Amino acid sequence: MKDSIKWAGNRMPKSDDRQLAVMALSNVAKARFFHSSFPQYSITPLARLDGMAKYLGLAGLYVKDESYRFGLNAFKVLGGSFAMARYIAGEMGRDVSEMTYDYLTSEAFRREFGQATFFTATDGNHGRGVAWAANKLGQKAVVHMPKGSSQARFDNIAREGAAVTIEDVNYDDCVRMAAAEAAVTPHGVMVQDTAWEGYEEIPTWIMQGYGTMANECADQLRQVGVNRPTHVFVQAGVGSLAGAVIGYFTNLFPSDPPKFVVMEARAADCLYRGALAGDGAPRIVEGDLQTIMAGLACGEPNTISWDILRNHVSAFVSCPDWVSARGMRMLGVPVKGDPVVISGESGAVGMGLLAALMETDVYRDLREALELDRFSQVLMFSTEGNTDPMKFRKVLWDGEYPTV
Repeated sequence: MKDSIKWAGNRMPKSDDRQLAVMALSNVAKARFFHSSFPQYSITPLARLDGMAKYLGLAGLYVKDESYRFGLNAFKVLGGSFAMARYIAGEMGRDVSEMTYDYLTSEAFRREFGQATFFTATDGNHGRGVAWAANKLGQKAVVHMPKGSSQARFDNIAREGAAVTIEDVNYDDCVRMAAAEAAVTPHGVMVQDTAWEGYEEIPTWIMQGYGTMANECADQLRQVGVNRPTHVFVQAGVGSLAGAVIGYFTNLFPSDPPKFVVMEARAADCLYRGALAGDGAPRIVEGDLQTIMAGLACGEPNTISWDILRNHVSAFVSCPDWVSARGMRMLGVPVKGDPVVISGESGAVGMGLLAALMETDVYRDLREALELDRFSQVLMFSTEGNTDPMKFRKVLWDGEYPTV
C-alpha cells in the first residue's frame, strides 16, 4: 500500500503531570455553563454507528458530530468564545460565571467594558469561531490565514464581520504575525490555542472551552448504556483539542482511563515525531505543511497540551491524506441503518484510521498494541462538517485520494 500509516507507542518519560489540572471537571463545568447561556447552543449529536461497529468487529462506535455546533459546521467556536469570556472577566475583575450571553450583549456591559480587538491565525474553523463570537458579543476580530487557505473558509470568516486576510506564509508564521499585531494594538488580544513561553493562559482557556464537547460526550454515552469508552481516538494539529479531550476523560476516569490514540496529518506530525524520539521533548515540523487536513496543518505543538499527551496517550499516529479521505467516504456513505455523518477532511481521519486497523492485518501490530477487539467501545470526534464544499465533492464524488 502506498504511503502507509506510521505509529509510535508512548515510551516517553512521565512529567509531574501538573497540566492535567487545566482540564479539571470544575473548569469544564464553567465552560459548559457559559456555552449553554447562548441562545444558539444545543448539544451536538453523538452518532451511534452500530452497523459500522459490527462490520469492523467492535462492540460499539460513537462519533461526535460537530457539524451542528452553533450553525458554524465545526467545534472550534467552543474554545475561542470561552477564552474571550475568561479574558473579559479577568479585565473586569469578575468571575467567568457572570459572563453570560445576556450580560455580554447588554448595554450595561458595553458601557463598563467597551470593545477589544481579538486577533487570531487560522486554517478556517478557529478563525470563523472567533469572528462569530466577536460579532455576537459586539467585539472586533482580525483573522490571518496561511497560504493555500480555501476561498470558502475565507468567505465564511468575512461574513462574520472580521478583518480577514490570506497571507503568503504557513500557519505557524501567521500565528507570529497575529501575535505581533495584537501586541501593538490598544485593547488587542491574541486568541490562539498554540501555547508558547509567556503565552499560556489563553490557550488553557481555549482547551477548557473544548471540554464542553467532551463533557457532552460523557453524558451522551451514559444515556446509551456506555459508562466509559474503552478507546478514544482524537486528532491533533497543535494538540489543544487532543489535550482537552484526553485531560477531561483522564480526570473523569482517574483510576481506569480509556486508551487514547492521537492522529496527525503526515505533513505536520510534530507530536508523532516527539513520541518517536521518546525523550519527552516536543518536536517542530517546518515548511508549507501541505495536507487536505487543513485544520491539522500545524507544526509547533501547544506546550501545555504536550505535557498532558506525553503522560496519557497510548499511541501517536501519522496519517497520510488517504486515511482522512477514506474516513470521509465511510462516514458519508455509512452501513445501512447507521446515521450519515458529513465529516470534513480534518474530522474524518479517526474513522479512516480505525478502519485501516480493523479491516486488514497490515496494521495488526498497532491493533494488538491498543487491544482493539469485539469488546471495544470506541469514541471519536468529527470536528468539522463540509467546510470546504469543493474539496468535499472531489473526495466523495470523484474519488480523490484513493486508498490504494
